Amino acid sequence: METGVTYMHPCYEKNNFSYKFTTTPSPVCVILYVFLTLLSVATVFGNLLVIISVFYFKQLHTPTNFLILSLAVTDLLVGIIVFPLTIAFSFSLCMYQENLFCKIRDSFGIYLCTCSILHLCCISIDRYYAVCQPLTYKSKISRHVVVFMIFVSWGASALIGIGATPKSEDKCQETCFIDVLMANTIGPVLSFYLPLVIMLCIYLKIFLVAQRQARSIQARMKCGATVSKMERKATKTLAIVLGVFIFCWTPFFVCFTVLPFTSNSVRVPVLDALICLALTNSTLNPFIYAFFYSWFRSAFRIIMSGKLLYVKET
Repeated sequence: METGVTYMHPCYEKNNFSYKFTTTPSPVCVILYVFLTLLSVATVFGNLLVIISVFYFKQLHTPTNFLILSLAVTDLLVGIIVFPLTIAFSFSLCMYQENLFCKIRDSFGIYLCTCSILHLCCISIDRYYAVCQPLTYKSKISRHVVVFMIFVSWGASALIGIGATPKSEDKCQETCFIDVLMANTIGPVLSFYLPLVIMLCIYLKIFLVAQRQARSIQARMKCGATVSKMERKATKTLAIVLGVFIFCWTPFFVCFTVLPFTSNSVRVPVLDALICLALTNSTLNPFIYAFFYSWFRSAFRIIMSGKLLYVKET
């Protein structure tokens, strides 16, 4: 145990059975904190672009984009709250020296992670009706329905975040097993595995329907082909967002779920790296929109070029 502790983090040192930030940071420590700071800034900047774009341009006032707007708010909060707390109170420090700020970091991390994936689940439902049932899309996915989806995503995430936040071992007493079961099994199932299975099934259905549409599109009018192409491109973009989410979060959730039930130990720096990879998802989402989504790409260019006021006046 002692060997694992001394190796725990390049930015901390042991001092009388407690751990504090080192007085002489190593180059690895400096690089790590600069990298996390840049990720935090990029997360805030990118998601602010998405939020401003949807608010400002009426062409982006669609049900799908309102869901993306709410998702961007979630990712923005990750950049404003979770990243700074992770920089100040890393998993390594909280593992050996638990305090109130570690609890706050865990609660916000679980809450915002769950909120992100529930938003992606709602977006997949929106895409299902847009591609598979286009004639009933506007009646099924109205603005009231979107508001309800957003409310459920934020509300359910809060409940899961409260229940899945790890409890202190010295306070749980007889309920330790229940707390571990909730934090490491039930919580991940509700916030990650179950919604992930739902989304994968929906996107598989969308893919099969899109394939059938592609085969019959040649017999349709050119304008119909254009609409179908736009819908398929939007669905592909959102599927890429889902794929990036799976890539970023799956390693952490698998490790976090299996770890309490195995005798094998995982070095704390590995867990820190998995958390950083997971949080990177909030950084990547807005840049995925900018690269694949033409309307967001145009809106981003207008905002970054300073022509926003000119566009408003014209």
